Amino acid sequence: MTLQASLEAIETNRLLLRQPAAADLAAIFEIHADPITNRFNPGGPMRSTQEAEALLQGWLAHWQAQGFGYWAIASREQPEQLLGFGGIMAKPSLGPTGLNLYFRFRPQAWGQGYASEMALAALALAFEQLYAPAVLAVVRPANMPSRKTLERIGMRLKGSLADVPGQPPSLLYEMSAAHYANTPHTLPLPTPFGA
Repeated sequence: MTLQASLEAIETNRLLLRQPAAADLAAIFEIHADPITNRFNPGGPMRSTQEAEALLQGWLAHWQAQGFGYWAIASREQPEQLLGFGGIMAKPSLGPTGLNLYFRFRPQAWGQGYASEMALAALALAFEQLYAPAVLAVVRPANMPSRKTLERIGMRLKGSLADVPGQPPSLLYEMSAAHYANTPHTLPLPTPFGA
């Protein structure tokens, strides 16, 4: 079995993590155009389905080139209803070894530990199958729910990144391979809704 074939769909205790598909375009737009899911995004909500199409095509191109990428995330019990998107992708702006951990969920899925569950699967993929030296996550300073989630899975604040002109720097979190090897891989308590 090729690496890509083994990564196209992964199951965790509660989640189905699969490669995005053209049929996910409407869900990509719904989630990324929602002002609530974008409350910490300096660029604001997505404004058109063309933006959603460009995002999807970028994700699919990464899958094609790398054999892994961001997942479409659903519950195992209701695989047809997408909860969100997330996972790891190579991000050149983070350097040659920078795998970026990303997640965005529908508000109805918040506070249930889904981000942590998906993130632990992404870290396992990064370190146990891809042998990455590190995984990074970029988060806005005010986004306390995401920051708490990253900290609960063992990621550490590494520094800042001036990635948004005219705005305070984003925070850069990191999990190194050495730190991952010495960190328990148990699901932490969920970040409280609205924290």
